[in-house]
Amino acid sequence: MKQLDGKLLLTGMLAGVTAALLVLAANAQPTFSSVLYAASAMPVLIAGLGWGNVAAITAILTAAALGAAAVSPLFAAAMAIFTLLPAGWTSHLASLARPASEIGGPDHLIAWYPLSDILMHLCALVAIAVIFLGIMIGYGPEFIDQLVEAVVQAAASQDATFSPNADDLAQVRRLMLVLLPVIQGGMWVILLVAAYYFAMRIVTASGRAKRPREDMPSALRMNRNAMLVFLAGILAAFLGGPAGLIGATVCGTFGAGFLMAGFASLHLRTRGKDWRMPVLVLAYLSVLFLLPTFVILVLGLADSRRTVALTPAVKPGSDNPQT
Repeated sequence: MKQLDGKLLLTGMLAGVTAALLVLAANAQPTFSSVLYAASAMPVLIAGLGWGNVAAITAILTAAALGAAAVSPLFAAAMAIFTLLPAGWTSHLASLARPASEIGGPDHLIAWYPLSDILMHLCALVAIAVIFLGIMIGYGPEFIDQLVEAVVQAAASQDATFSPNADDLAQVRRLMLVLLPVIQGGMWVILLVAAYYFAMRIVTASGRAKRPREDMPSALRMNRNAMLVFLAGILAAFLGGPAGLIGATVCGTFGAGFLMAGFASLHLRTRGKDWRMPVLVLAYLSVLFLLPTFVILVLGLADSRRTVALTPAVKPGSDNPQT
């Protein structure tokens, strides 16, 4: 049996402690909670991308143990499912490689696991995590009623003349019930992709990266199979009830994947153009409006494909992993 490397375990433990501290800081500072929660994925990603699966698993177990000891086992489970496990799985997939000849490529190159497939996996994991969170907090019409009531009371305390009618409140409740899982899932996918991007930059700069750092405008796409899942989520969202909420969550996560792919495609299409900067600025500002965002989403759907990174084959005796 191969003996575990103490340095790998120590690296993983340090990454786990850092991840746990970031999550605890997010609980203590609600203003930046989303950013801090997403940042907690970076230590696990860095450990996995730079030091391998053993370091990533150690980081996950360490962070979960600290979360259980500091708060509760349920808190640790939520932290693991929502952040740690997606980060660990992403780093594992990013480290997979095989000879390019197996997929019809040159013999002297190796092919890394496609970034498009990694993004699809991440969308699915976040959808599962958001569904788990919804079950844990009892998300549903009653939860939304309490939320809307709290918002109305807070607004009324600031403005005594604020008194929305029942029809307006009912419409707001119906809209929030569907939109919250869409927004939560979509934003979390975007934040975790950002965490992967910065983790890859850090690992590459340190010289520990085995996988090449892809050019995101040309590499960040969604797998064509993800369109079927996205379509199924759209159809399920019209069913109402728990199935509709699950469908809305899937729409949010996979829609965010296609939206990022659309922006990446736009970056690639405008590369080298004199009018590139104003177009990109307008495109990013347009996400505040539905129609321009839909156009970017359609661009991501139209440009779906598998992107494979290739590097020179590993020489005999090298310790770079392949699968």
